[in-house]
Amino acid sequence: MRKRTRERRSPDVRLVLICVGGALGTGLRYLISGAMVQWLGPGFPYGTLAVNVLGSFITGVIQEVGTTSLLIPDTTRLFLTVGMMGGLTTYSTFSYETVRLMEGDAWRQAWINLILTSTFCLTVCFLGIAAGRWLVGLKGGT
Repeated sequence: MRKRTRERRSPDVRLVLICVGGALGTGLRYLISGAMVQWLGPGFPYGTLAVNVLGSFITGVIQEVGTTSLLIPDTTRLFLTVGMMGGLTTYSTFSYETVRLMEGDAWRQAWINLILTSTFCLTVCFLGIAAGRWLVGLKGGT
């Protein structure tokens, strides 16, 4: 493992980059969610499931590569994870949609959503970390 060198960036610059990343992530979430409704229908929160699974994998890759090598600078890592993936993924929407399914007596769908989201997000985050380790090893950690 290589020792990281600190970037010299103003906290204000990092904040702006995180906010821009968040805006991009929320826009992407809107587009993906809309596409999932068009593709699979509105009967299940496929869009929220898709963005949470995708974001979990990407976050795993970026965090592993960014924290164990010099391949992703800290500011870029924060832009991508805290900003963009933070805007893309949405635990609050997952919670709301699951509760709404429960309130509508769609208990089966609520449990499926809970199990799929938890299982897929944790699994792909693990796979993302493994992919990040593979990428760092491929590049020699520099």
